[in-house]
Formats: sequence, structure tokens, C-alpha cells
Amino acid sequence: MQPTDGLWPVLFGGWRIDLCLLAMVCAWPALLSPWLGHRRWPTRITAWWYRLWWLLFVLLEVSTPQFILEYDTRPNRLYVEYLDSPHEVSAMLWHGYKGVLLVALVALVLLGWLGFRWLRTHMVDARMKFWLRPLVTAAAFVVLFLAARGTLDHRPLNASVVAFSDDSMVNSLPLNSLYNVINAIRGMSNERSAATVYGPMPEPEMQRLVRQAAGLDGPMQDPRYPSMHQQQAAAKPAKPLNLVIILEESLGAQYIGTLGGEKLSPQFDALANEGWLLARTYATGTRSVRGLEAVNTGFLPTPAEAVLKLPRSQHGFFTLAGLLGEFGYRSRFIYGGEAHFDNMKSFFLGNGFDEVVDQPKFEVKPTFVGSWGASDEDMFNELHHRLMKDGDTRQFTLAFSVSNHTPWEYPAGRIRASAPAASVQNTVRYADWAIGQFFARAKQSPYWEHTVFLVVADHDSRVFGASLVPVRHFHIPALILGAGVPVQRDEHIVSQIDLAPTLLSLIGISSVHPMLGADLTVHYPDRAIMQYGDNYGYLKHDQLLVLQPGQPAEQFQYQVDGETLTPVPVDPALDRLALAHALWPSWAYFNQRYVLPPRTMQPAPAPAASVPGLAEPVPCCVTRQL
Repeated sequence: MQPTDGLWPVLFGGWRIDLCLLAMVCAWPALLSPWLGHRRWPTRITAWWYRLWWLLFVLLEVSTPQFILEYDTRPNRLYVEYLDSPHEVSAMLWHGYKGVLLVALVALVLLGWLGFRWLRTHMVDARMKFWLRPLVTAAAFVVLFLAARGTLDHRPLNASVVAFSDDSMVNSLPLNSLYNVINAIRGMSNERSAATVYGPMPEPEMQRLVRQAAGLDGPMQDPRYPSMHQQQAAAKPAKPLNLVIILEESLGAQYIGTLGGEKLSPQFDALANEGWLLARTYATGTRSVRGLEAVNTGFLPTPAEAVLKLPRSQHGFFTLAGLLGEFGYRSRFIYGGEAHFDNMKSFFLGNGFDEVVDQPKFEVKPTFVGSWGASDEDMFNELHHRLMKDGDTRQFTLAFSVSNHTPWEYPAGRIRASAPAASVQNTVRYADWAIGQFFARAKQSPYWEHTVFLVVADHDSRVFGASLVPVRHFHIPALILGAGVPVQRDEHIVSQIDLAPTLLSLIGISSVHPMLGADLTVHYPDRAIMQYGDNYGYLKHDQLLVLQPGQPAEQFQYQVDGETLTPVPVDPALDRLALAHALWPSWAYFNQRYVLPPRTMQPAPAPAASVPGLAEPVPCCVTRQL
């Protein structure tokens, strides 16, 4: 399919959406007008009703150009989600977008004034004859209902009806921004089920396909929890190793030299020769909460919010921290900003973490604080300080950086910056510099010999492109370093959900858990799962199956070298497999089946090996390839 079939589909779809929204805005005033006439108080209320809607319309359209530049789509749920963090957002806007704010404010004031002048109150007493009122009301209702419904088809007009391209940005053009945001708010008001977005599937078939894909062919350990299974660790250190996950903000593969991106990462490139580089790792989403969800819980993505922000997952939800706590580990989350952002603090403390260390709790005083919090080097200073204090305590640490984010702030004198100074290229250089500084110290520290480190991005900095799922912008760096980790460059396709099971294996923890990701020390599924707005991508080898709301599945052949997607006929088996994986996490969430296993299910600790390191791959529950 071509990105566009000319301007007409955009215009026609846009007129339909505009008419739909206009009918809904005008409904109450139009239906009440025959009964209330043009009296003073109803007229004033009507005038202010229209003025407020006009201001909302102008505000959203004035915001649209910059929003498209940042997110490659019209304003959507992100527009209102960030209202939960006014301090961070206002600081980001003020420091990074003063010129844009000024232009937007002038346009908003001017257009708002024109709207107020146009929608003035006119006091005219034009009462309608009583017998005519119900007829006019009925006629108005029919016209407004048809206009708001937008179609005579079985389902009313919605965003999928006016979608006509395989480019997500093009599909958003007919949707005026106010309609798009209202639609997003409506979707946020309840926990969206994937079945309502992509269609249903019989539960037995869904469970069978998901379990087979994960290699869980034997009988279920507990029918209530179909994904619960035992994983045998491939590494057998003298005692379980500590674990540190470093989640890098917005560090897409496009910025990493050794992954074929811009040569902005000499420190990471050098470290890649000292550990296990997972060169084809793909993020599950485009938001930090989605990356945190995948890396810390191994949970598959859904069209709903990430589980960090959903109500049913605030307690009793499976996390690495909760599991490792059963093996005597203490867990903490270190964040350069304020951990209330995106509900991180509440979720982590409710699900196994013993401590949340955000910027106000740093014991090492930060040297530079930007709009989003303490700089990367300050976060790493705090991480190093805490690791040095741990001693013999078994510890899991999840550390999350903030510097590589608009408005691109970083301390001076650390890197050789290019012009302009405030750019993603320079914050990537700075993030890479901070990584190098930390690992130079870590390798000289006592904790190095008994710790496994993962450096991975949460997502790319900007995810866009003329495709339903822009695969290349889900490509992220992932590097495992430290005690007993093999040195190799790995070109298999890896998803973020595979990282947690692999780390458990590397630190020597044999356990029972519900994660569907693969232990890569034993098995490569060579598939990646990507949630892009309401589009769901399932990449298996070189075949990408895309699910869309209200649309038939589409399949593409993905060519890595040229970053091209070529349409091919849909494979029914791959279609069902992708649908099963899209539906399963919603099922598990709503039925609360993604939980820590009972302690009685956990295996007894295995005998310690005399020499730390990887054992030969052992038979495990995750062995079967599709």
C-alpha cells in the first residue's frame, strides 16, 4: 500500500471527523433551543459553551505542529498523561521551547479573541410556536445523530474508519487534534482489553499458542497460572551473583556506532567487545513505562497503559524484585528524577522493591540538575556509592537515567559538543561518556567480580516512519557485562521481554516464574513484539505481522540492511500466533494471573559449583523453537 492515495482521502476523512465532532458539540444547544428560545440566560450559556470549545480546538491545533515534530503523530493520550507531572513538563517546555511557546501563545490569544468576537451574544426574542417545537427537535436529533455517527454502517465512525495508509502519521491527519485527544481520554477512562481492539480468540487456543511459543509443552504446574514454569539457571556460580540493570533513556540503536548508527558512542562500542552484545534487541514500546514494564516484569505489551500505571497491578504483580526477594535479595530503584513520575514509585514499592532512591534521596550531592532531574553522571555516582556500601548483601539494582531527553540538558565540559549544543546528538555523547566513566570505576571496584550488569535502552528517542510499525525505531542497544558473562556479538532477534529470564540464568537463580521471554543462554525464539500506539507488531525472523484496530492483519517482509518493509500475503498461522500474544497479557492482567509463584513452588538451591561461570546449556523449559 502506498503512504497516500492523493489528498482526497485526507480531506474527505477530515471532513467526516470534523462534522462528527461538531455535531456532538452542538447537540445540547441545538436540541434545547426550540424550547428555551433566545432568552437572555440560555443565550449567554450557549455563547460561552461554544467559546470554550473554540478555545479547546484552537489550543490543540496550535499545539499540533510541535507535537508532530516530537512524536510523529497528532496529540493523543500523551497530551494528557504528562499533565500528571506538571513540574517536569513545564521545566522542559520553558528550557527547551521558549520560542515555540511564544509563537503558540500569540496564536492562541489572537485566534481566541477572534472566536470570542465571532461567538457574541445576540439578544433576540424569537420564541417558536409550541406545536412546531417537537417537530424541529426531532428533525434536529436525526440530523445531529447521523452527523455524529458519521456512517450508516454497523459501527459508528471512528479513527480506524478514516485510516487508509500504512503510514501511521498519514492515518492521523484526518483526525483533528481535539477529536484525537477526546478519543484518547475516553480510551484511558477504562482499562482497555486487547480483545476489544484486535478481536477475540478462544481462550484454549490462545493459551496453547502462547505456551507452545514459549516452549511450555508439558502439563501446567498450576492451571490457574498457565505461564508459570520452572527455569533452570545455566550459570552455576559459587553463590548467586548480584544484578544491576541500567536503563538508558531514549538511547536508540540509531545512535550506537557498533549497531550501525551514528558514531556517537565510543564508550559503549568499546564495552561491547568485553561482554555479550545483543545486537538485534527490540523495545516493546515507545514510552519509558513500557521499557520498565518489559525489563523488570517480562510482561508482554498491550494497547492499554503499561502495568506500572494500571490499578490491578499495583500489588501482587510479578517483578524481578519480588522474585529475587524470595532468594534473599534486597532490591532498589535509583532514578535521577522524581519517582512519582509515571507512577514508578508506587508500582515498585508495591511489587517487591525495598527502596526507591530518587533525586531528593541521593546521598551523593548532584553536580547538575536539569528539567528531568540529576544528570547521568550524578545517577551513576549514586549507583557506585550504593554498590560500594552493599558489602556481602545480595542486591538487585534497577537504575534509570534521565539526561538523554528534551530539552537536551547536560553539564558543560564533559564532551566535545557539536552545534547546536542542545541536541539529542550531544546528550547521547554525554550519556555514553557517563556510561564509560561508571564502568571504568566499576571494573576497579570490589563489587565487579560478583555482579552481572545489563545496559539497555527503554526505547528510541523518536519513533516515527512511513510504516504501520517502524521496526528500525524499536531497535535498541542491549549489553550484558560482568561476572561469568560470555564475550560475544549476538545477531539473533531479541525482545526486551527476553532479558529478565536471561539475567536470572546468568546470576545463577533457578526459579519458577510466569515470564514468557526466553532464557537466551539456552534458546533463541528469534521474535520481537512491538506495541506502536494501537498497532501491534510481531516480528518472527524476517516476517512482520501487524494487527490494527478494526482492520485485517497485514504482513511484511522486513529487510534489515535496507530497513524496508515489503507487503506479502498474510500467513494464517503467524496471524493467529500474533493475535494470541496480543490478547494474552490483557487476559493475564484482568484475571490477575501474572503473579509471584507460591514459595512452595520454588526449587531448592542447586549445589554450588567450584568455579563461577557459565555451565554448559542444560535442558530447560524453554527449548522448543517454532
